Amino acid sequence: MESLLGKVSKGKVIDENDQFYFVQLEDVKTYRLDKKEIKKPLKQGSFFSGFAYENVNHELQITREAPDIRVGRFGWAKVVRVRRDLGVFVDIGLPNKDIVVSLDELSTENRLWPNMGDRLLVRITVDNKNRMWAKLADDSVFRALAQRANTAMTNKNVSATAYRLKIVGTIVFTDDFYVGFIHPSERNEEPRLGEQLTARVIKVQQDGSLNLSLKPRGYEAIGDDAAMVLALLEHSSEHSLNLNDHSDPVEIKKTLGISKGQFKRALGHLLKVGIINQTDEGIELKSED
Repeated sequence: MESLLGKVSKGKVIDENDQFYFVQLEDVKTYRLDKKEIKKPLKQGSFFSGFAYENVNHELQITREAPDIRVGRFGWAKVVRVRRDLGVFVDIGLPNKDIVVSLDELSTENRLWPNMGDRLLVRITVDNKNRMWAKLADDSVFRALAQRANTAMTNKNVSATAYRLKIVGTIVFTDDFYVGFIHPSERNEEPRLGEQLTARVIKVQQDGSLNLSLKPRGYEAIGDDAAMVLALLEHSSEHSLNLNDHSDPVEIKKTLGISKGQFKRALGHLLKVGIINQTDEGIELKSED
């Protein structure tokens, strides 16, 4: 007979004690139902529908508060515990049971395993020993859920979760239902499975997926001195300053409060990231175009 674990099923109340009702489901097994869940007492012989599972003490239990994640139904689950010999435990919403994602589904490199607080898209499966497991969604599930992005998203920030780790890069799913790809050159370190990231859209592909970067924009990565010069340019009415790398050190110190060496390093950074132009008269902010 097919297992009822991980599913919503209907059964008959056949007994009770001080703490539990006992509900017999169609597989003829008896499941305990915590009386704290029930506002109006149940009579023997009445019927009850709920989510069937095996609790942390390996007892069959049924609950009225059925989780969204079930057999055949995917949902996001938070990682609550990591065991290197078994896998990672996720919370699917049961009162006394976390479900394991098997180490067989995880990377051979432990540093790429999810940490506590990361999240995974999973569904419930039951093996031939009647054990419940959390099964990771594969790429086809994410592609089916995804919508097509348009070019207006270029240079936008997105929040995303890493769901597939490959040699060629990291594949993520954004909170807005887009599939994204992060090339190794667009990150400083490889994300973990289930890690939640903030990324920047650098290209929208023809199929509507996104190319993303985890590296900051040039102006976001600049130092304090360069940021100060940039702020002065942005707030100037002409978006310019009558200073350049040939200016007198005294004038630079008087205007900016930094040395000429600091000023030249700041200029070099701003020129490198393409934010400013330098002229004979000074420096100016590049136009948006």
